[in-house]
Amino acid sequence: MADNVEFESLVARYYEPLYQFALSLARDEPDACDLTQQTFCIWAAKGHQLRDASKVKTWLFTTLHREFLGARRRQTRFPHIELEFAAAELPVVPPPTANRLDAGQALDALARLDEIYQAPVALFYLQDCSYNEIAEILDVPLGTVKSRLTRGLGRLHQLLTDTTTNAQPQPPNL
Repeated sequence: MADNVEFESLVARYYEPLYQFALSLARDEPDACDLTQQTFCIWAAKGHQLRDASKVKTWLFTTLHREFLGARRRQTRFPHIELEFAAAELPVVPPPTANRLDAGQALDALARLDEIYQAPVALFYLQDCSYNEIAEILDVPLGTVKSRLTRGLGRLHQLLTDTTTNAQPQPPNL
């Protein structure tokens, strides 16, 4: 009961200033509401770890700012695009091919890629790295990362298509 009262008084005290800060960052009311709510959710889960009660305000504002930055990074890396506009960019994979693929085949095909393409593809799809992070990790220009990803994915598609075509059981030679 005491924890519930403390939480409610914390929300009553800091909700408005946190919301105003979130609104100044996000410039969108629903996003500001989400950021503020997420900040209090994180406080509910982790607030007990704060040792100095005088730093509650700083902790809340820092947490909100970090959540905002994380949301922006996710939005930059994975922008929302309507499917009708992205249809031209989607790879053409015949349904039988997609149904026969498994993770092992995909990893085997990735291992058969040239090293120059293997690292960017693995970092992007397996490690969830951004283009900029890959460029920094591999110490290559951003344009190089993009072209290696494009070429690597094309080659990977060829390998997977060949693998799945060749993976079908062959009739015995009589």
